[in-house]
Amino acid sequence: MNLALTTATTILPVDDAARAHGFYTEKLGLPHRGMTDDGSELLGTDGGPMLQLMPVSDGKHSEHTALSFEVRDIERIVRDMESKGVHFQDYDLPNLKTENHICTTDSEKCAWFMDTEHNILCVHETLGAAQVEYQL
Repeated sequence: MNLALTTATTILPVDDAARAHGFYTEKLGLPHRGMTDDGSELLGTDGGPMLQLMPVSDGKHSEHTALSFEVRDIERIVRDMESKGVHFQDYDLPNLKTENHICTTDSEKCAWFMDTEHNILCVHETLGAAQVEYQL
């Protein structure tokens, strides 16, 4: 079996399933795929990667980026998402600075935001030679 040829599912913990559903379907535009037997909601397109919103009662969430969406034209994507009420994080740290919510490195541009459940999410755009290598 080659795992590179299978569809992956990212599982995110959610405190409030209805609130999370609204965020992911209305603000991010992910299509609803159905429900699992344990009450988790599945989002994504048929045949593509899926996102599973798993209800939790302990409120525990990751302190790092849990999911990153690769995009083209990150500046436009950030503006579009902001117009839908998504709030981006800004950083001014020695090794991480954002300008207009976007951190630019030699290989990519990234912008971080949180969902309604305090999961850290990201949109990123691969740049230049790194993009060519990635597509091979």
